[in-house]
Amino acid sequence: MPSQTTAAEKILKRFKSLRQQMQAHELPLFTIPAIWDGGQGPHSTPCDIIVTNQRILGYYYVGFPRERLFLDALPLASIRAVSLREKSFEPVFRELLVSSDQRNVYIRAPRQKIESLNEALRSTIEQYISGTQPTTGEEESTPETNSRPQAPIYGKLEMRSTFERSPLAIVLLFVGGLLLEIGGALIWTITQSAQTGLPLCFAGLVAVGAAFLLVRQRK
Repeated sequence: MPSQTTAAEKILKRFKSLRQQMQAHELPLFTIPAIWDGGQGPHSTPCDIIVTNQRILGYYYVGFPRERLFLDALPLASIRAVSLREKSFEPVFRELLVSSDQRNVYIRAPRQKIESLNEALRSTIEQYISGTQPTTGEEESTPETNSRPQAPIYGKLEMRSTFERSPLAIVLLFVGGLLLEIGGALIWTITQSAQTGLPLCFAGLVAVGAAFLLVRQRK
């Protein structure tokens, strides 16, 4: 397919050292910038998401000032479920949960990009993972159907959370706490009265501590 070969060459030229990471007969077909969380480290990784005819990858390469390579991948054939998740109080970002038998990968990006990734991933699996068919539960089990790759389950989930636990509330709590601490310290310095400034400092310290506690609970 000349058009897909051309697109693959453009992607390979765009991302340095990506060609060396490709497997036999593997072609990159689609890419977007996003945040990849493969559950294998304490932090998410901003990188490029690349869908090939064999895998979905989180990838980046930096050659200067020192060489750094990030590569994490899921084979398309191992994917069992793909869920597009919308979280309340996060108007910009959406999350795509890609699940295999072994682990889950969370990919976050702006809404338009994550929806494009969802469509590209689905169409690539349908095109290149041969024999994937939606299961209805009514088909008779045969050796042929048992050996055929099972199509992933696709879904969309709207996740609602209270405002008190939202990222916006945590930011407001943290910033408000800092302002209270600074204001209390200034009042204490100007009035030379600990009884006036100390309660504000204490309230600010409690607010900042509560913000950190909410961040830990969200992880």
